[in-house]
Amino acid sequence: MLVGYVSDERYVVLPGVQVEFENEDIQQEVRSTASGAVRADIPPGRYLVTLACAGYGFKRLTLDIDGVEPYQFRLLKDQLLGYAWPKCVRAGEASEFRVHSHEAYKLDLFRYGIEKTHVRTIGWFDEHGPRATVQITPDGDYSQTGVQWNQAGYTHPHHKQYVTAPEQSGLYYFHAKTESGLFFSFPWVVAPARPTAPIAVLMANINWNAYNNFGGRSNYIHANTLPPTPTANARLELHRYTNPEHINWGFEHYDPLSFDRPELINHIPEDEEITGPIEGRAACHVAPTEWRLLGWLEREGFHADVYSETQLHWETLNLDDYRVLIISTHPEYWSRAMYQRVKDWVFERGGRLIYLGGNGLNCEVEFTDEQTCIYQNGDERLLSDPDSSYESRFNLRNESEASLLGVVYDDRGIMTAAPYEVKEPNHWVFDGTSLEAGDLFGQRCQQQRIPGGASGHETDKMSASSPGNTQLLAEGKNPDEGGAQMVLHEPGEGGAVFSAGSICWPSSLLVDDAVSRITANVVRRFVHAEGSVSEPG
Repeated sequence: MLVGYVSDERYVVLPGVQVEFENEDIQQEVRSTASGAVRADIPPGRYLVTLACAGYGFKRLTLDIDGVEPYQFRLLKDQLLGYAWPKCVRAGEASEFRVHSHEAYKLDLFRYGIEKTHVRTIGWFDEHGPRATVQITPDGDYSQTGVQWNQAGYTHPHHKQYVTAPEQSGLYYFHAKTESGLFFSFPWVVAPARPTAPIAVLMANINWNAYNNFGGRSNYIHANTLPPTPTANARLELHRYTNPEHINWGFEHYDPLSFDRPELINHIPEDEEITGPIEGRAACHVAPTEWRLLGWLEREGFHADVYSETQLHWETLNLDDYRVLIISTHPEYWSRAMYQRVKDWVFERGGRLIYLGGNGLNCEVEFTDEQTCIYQNGDERLLSDPDSSYESRFNLRNESEASLLGVVYDDRGIMTAAPYEVKEPNHWVFDGTSLEAGDLFGQRCQQQRIPGGASGHETDKMSASSPGNTQLLAEGKNPDEGGAQMVLHEPGEGGAVFSAGSICWPSSLLVDDAVSRITANVVRRFVHAEGSVSEPG
């Protein structure tokens, strides 16, 4: 009888796993097959099931086996991982740190600004029992339920460890390091207990979660649901590689994705410097690059409070406490409440929005609770319908985000990078740059995924939904008319929106003088200008 399948934290098959079935009448041991299948010559009933695999440790559970629905056994590799829970707090609030390690580890807390500043050592952790710092994850699809670390085997309250958030708002990182030298870092967003600055910066943690495939699913791998069998070879099995007509979003229903998972994409190496190259596929559009923006603000003398996107959704962030809101890099996924809250603030109450990213606000999310959301991608094929006027996945359920941002993402220029060309040299955003019409800027960029300049690797352009007074200030020189369009518009009541239109813009802030000066001009004007930002000042 097929009992089930065994897979790891990526939902990849684990062959050769020892699986023992035991009850009062039967004791039998089998091994999982090349496909991860567990087959046993046993009758239906209740069994004590024990699994063992070199490099993964042991797992034991009581299971009712009926031979009808294959059970999904999940094992966790011996490695060093961790996350804070909650991942985003106010100053003075506490988070639990949840670390998985097969050996003793030390934990330190750092604040990431223009420097990595050591806050304090949390301590050494090895527990009393053997391998007691190894976590036990649930079986099945825990990309929906969360990994639920620090639950199994943590019956006494003193088994759990908490850290109180420092008084200063910012992006913090925990550094975990084992006796043998393994290292893993994970972020912690600390909002202020009360506003302390004229600027609020949003960390795009909903986007982090969308790209997090821990557990086997993300919004890009098995976006709608986990398949019935684990993966043996991605290139031979996943539709994104085997189906020439595959698109990520071709469904009406999508299973939730939990925030209760470690985020390997946000790991920053111990020796990485803020001015150094941004290595890897993911780092250029998640926390490692958002760190560069925060460091740049600090370098330039701008005081800002830091929040997460989820704190905007759950109203920890009150926009009326701030003059300026900055969103950056890749804020692709927003709830309808977030969007409407920001738009009302800008259009009706004079808020100033600075959008230093690309492919932003492109898809609506719905929260089922504080730790889980559904990415409402819908069927993207509707966007390519020649009779359709939809401009984005967000537009499928709401208005186009260009109504707020002035620009919206499209595929032209995707996976390319280039400098920008000046279109309006006399505009105040170019003050102090010495740039003339047709000059290029933004040639330098830290991100190494797609080198070439500040306009990339996903870019936004003006559309039919852009407000009528949207000004085109500069445009990326990407091929196929795919360059980012840098724009400004003022809806009235003192409100204003500046959009850079490129994921790569923050990767240029610390290394390209023109990008730095333009951004500083915008931040300074948005903070200090009374009335219209276009008036001399």
